[in-house]
Amino acid sequence: MRKTKVSHVVEHFHMKVLSGEEGLGREIAVTDLSRPGLQLAGYFSYYPADRIQLLGLTEVKFFETLSREDRLQRIEYLMADETPCIVISRNLPVAEEILQVSEKKQVPVLQSPLATTTLVSKLTNFLENRLAPTTTIHGVLTDIYGVGVLILGASGIGKSEAALELVKRGHRLVADDAVEIRQTQGGQLVGSAPELIQHLLEIRGVGIINVMTMFGAGAVRSMKNIAMVVQLELWEQRKQYERLGLDEEKIKIMDTEIPIITIPVRPGRNLAVIIEVAAMNFRLKRMGFNAAVHFTQRQAEAIEDSDSEL
Repeated sequence: MRKTKVSHVVEHFHMKVLSGEEGLGREIAVTDLSRPGLQLAGYFSYYPADRIQLLGLTEVKFFETLSREDRLQRIEYLMADETPCIVISRNLPVAEEILQVSEKKQVPVLQSPLATTTLVSKLTNFLENRLAPTTTIHGVLTDIYGVGVLILGASGIGKSEAALELVKRGHRLVADDAVEIRQTQGGQLVGSAPELIQHLLEIRGVGIINVMTMFGAGAVRSMKNIAMVVQLELWEQRKQYERLGLDEEKIKIMDTEIPIITIPVRPGRNLAVIIEVAAMNFRLKRMGFNAAVHFTQRQAEAIEDSDSEL
């Protein structure tokens, strides 16, 4: 299970640390947030202590109505050992009791100028990105007509060369050689390039080229949802390859299954054009038009017509 630290939240959102600075190394392991209004009111039967505790205008104003004894009791309960931090939105003033217990338990109290609903949305997105399961796959990721195509195959089979030709045809490179893939909570796979090799493409015999410098900023993008996989393999004379495209194979990456097609490689085949057409055909299928099914229906109708004539 991936984790992040409170210090990463502070750095990303430029929050002000009001107290409990010693606890900035506390770990965050869940993406959900908690607005502990019921706990401040004295309901202690259930408390998700492992979440970031977010106090908005409603919680802060209610807390001010409590007696000092109740304030200390409630905030002592909120700042459990596993509580990562407490975040105050709208730069609202913070009660002295919160700062006092924070220093005692070393639970950071952070302050943000953002409105509560905005902060909830941004924090949730940030945590989902930081905590999402990830893996790295050897391949090339491209954006072809808005379709994220992950190109796989043995080393030296021509993945990078195909990507270069696709870029020249107006498509965009996301990652070459190593593709970092993150799985969102909705099961979507998002691919990107490691920072060290971002925008770079390795062509054997030529070396490393910077695609953004050579072809412009429109030739690259930082990340892309992966919609399909193209597997390149050397042509085998005895192997039967898909001719119609009726059967859709799947490949499982982490917990998500996505379509995969296998393209045999042999001299004279323009891989870039074939991959481009595969992406266009994928879009057509998702829009409701399947050429293979349409052809099969026409073939069946033609057979029926010929039988009726007999």
